[in-house]
Amino acid sequence: MTNVLVVGADRGIANAMCRQLHARGDDVIAACLGEGADLKAAGIKVEAGVDVTSDDAVRDFAERLKAAGTQIDNLIHVAGVLGLDELGQIDMADVTRQLEINAVGPLRTIQAMVPFLHEGSKVGLVTSRVGSLGDNSSGGMGYAYRMSKAAANMLGLNLHHDFKKQGIAMIILHPGMVKTDLTKDFHGMDGLEFITPDEAAAGLIQRVDDLTLATSGEFRHSNGELLPW
Repeated sequence: MTNVLVVGADRGIANAMCRQLHARGDDVIAACLGEGADLKAAGIKVEAGVDVTSDDAVRDFAERLKAAGTQIDNLIHVAGVLGLDELGQIDMADVTRQLEINAVGPLRTIQAMVPFLHEGSKVGLVTSRVGSLGDNSSGGMGYAYRMSKAAANMLGLNLHHDFKKQGIAMIILHPGMVKTDLTKDFHGMDGLEFITPDEAAAGLIQRVDDLTLATSGEFRHSNGELLPW
């Protein structure tokens, strides 16, 4: 049985991942900002109050895991936020908010989880291809969001270099254009179609399953496509 921690599991992609992982027999811990009542009802272990922007909340979460003697085989960090903006109308406070949630949040949380990882563990960080410098041929999509996801991508690549020394594999993941509450105000770009959270979750789980030390450090779409940095 694989012990899997999914961060940001209140709804959307991470919620679907928890359900799929639980259904196949993995021992899942769903880290939620809220109470995660729907996941609890499904028989999934929930850790509530995990605010990735709070040092205290993440430290308390880590202490609970330590007290329970937790070991993490796979850690998948999904928690994030999407805010849209346009040049000339950018709210700098919102830029800071998105950077805090999308880039500093994963750093804070993954760093706190290091004591529970071991040789052979796998870490997946869900970011976005809009944070790719090489893939940005259109602009738009939001300055704050692109910046925060570019920072998250750098975080993932840095973690890869450190984790590989410990025998831990790291992958940076793009879920695709997923129809969730996060994207309800975004109508996509030409040629892109929305997929469901369940479809995205299945692809992301497969990418983590396929991850090895030899492929550690890659940036991949949930459909398996290798993405540019």
